[in-house]
Amino acid sequence: MRHGRRKRKLGVDTKHRKALLRNLLRSLVIYKRIRTSVVKAKATSAFADRMVQIAKRGGLHARRTLISHLGCAETADQLIKKIAPHFKTRNGGYTRVLKLSEYRPGDGGDVALLEFTAQIAAPEKPKKKAKTAKLKEVSEISQKVKEEPKKKTSVKEEKLEAKKEPVEKKSSKKEDDASETKKESEKKGGFLGALRKFLKGDEK
Repeated sequence: MRHGRRKRKLGVDTKHRKALLRNLLRSLVIYKRIRTSVVKAKATSAFADRMVQIAKRGGLHARRTLISHLGCAETADQLIKKIAPHFKTRNGGYTRVLKLSEYRPGDGGDVALLEFTAQIAAPEKPKKKAKTAKLKEVSEISQKVKEEPKKKTSVKEEKLEAKKEPVEKKSSKKEDDASETKKESEKKGGFLGALRKFLKGDEK
């Protein structure tokens, strides 16, 4: 008979429920405190107490049992080496649920904190880079981006200047030729030269 086997189903099927409890317990082992709904916190608390009880036994059999329940060797090792030693003199009550006076914004559900009853140091968060260092990196990148188009334009300008030079030379050659023809015509005289002199009044 199923007397005394009632449990929180959490509105999901069996496989989903097992995976959910495993993931919540892994997060609890890593961060030592998690924030979730009250119902999930109570279900995870009962599951975590059973796993810590197994971890307290130590040995290879306990490790393999934890791996079969959790599906993660790293979590099993942390339970045996880091968490179980804090509860050597305690026979239960390894976790606690603290209800918070706030509600989940999505569906308005009750929110709670799940944590270990012993004082276990949480892992340190990675330090963020200083804003000054970030600003320096951004400024260096922006300078590089600005310099790249300048180089390209300088190459284009050089090409245009190289093209312009022969054109200027050609125009100067044409001007020289015209001046030479004028000088020759003035020296030779001829009809045009006589006409110019007549108009100027040189010739009487």
